[in-house]
Amino acid sequence: MIKVMLVDDHAMFRNGLKLILNEVSDMEIAFEAADGDEAISGIRTNLWDILILDISMPGKNVLDLIKMAKEYHPNKPILVLSAYPEDQYAIRILRAGAQGYLSKECAAEKLVDAIQKLANGGKYVSSALGELLANELTSSTRLPHQSLTDREYLVFLAIAKGNRLVDIGIEYSLSQKTISTYRARILKKMQLSTNAEVIHYAIKHNLLNTRLL
Repeated sequence: MIKVMLVDDHAMFRNGLKLILNEVSDMEIAFEAADGDEAISGIRTNLWDILILDISMPGKNVLDLIKMAKEYHPNKPILVLSAYPEDQYAIRILRAGAQGYLSKECAAEKLVDAIQKLANGGKYVSSALGELLANELTSSTRLPHQSLTDREYLVFLAIAKGNRLVDIGIEYSLSQKTISTYRARILKKMQLSTNAEVIHYAIKHNLLNTRLL
């Protein structure tokens, strides 16, 4: 029996996934959570074989949840479900340690296939994402924001959304001085000078339509 831990803030989606898995003889939802904070206690347990995470939800962000899951269970696979474009977030999610990335718009059988493949030690991405990953490996050019570390990227998004440095520090339990250091690194790596330029860049590259924070 493949025991699935499901973390998603939409009750209708969780119920729909349970209905799908109830039709599969060797799968079940063993633990579910409605946000990132609720997920923490479940991740620490040994109740699940595969972790399914929504990319955007309240509480602990998806990148931190992936990191936590890998610390507690380095060999257990993670599948991230997203309603957002693969070209914006998938590569960062996979680099963080997830074994699969799948659109929420996919057919039910694709989701079941993805869970089975991850349970057998494989990885799961769409053909379009596979091509994107291949291009990433062979390309000599990257967009400036793709050079940011995960933490720098989260601070970058927070700045781009107009959050004050003091509020970003509270969000991540870091001092304003530390957040200021992150901001300086971000500006240097991206060759930008002001918060206004960060906001303009994020809008230009359509990076404001999800909550990785």
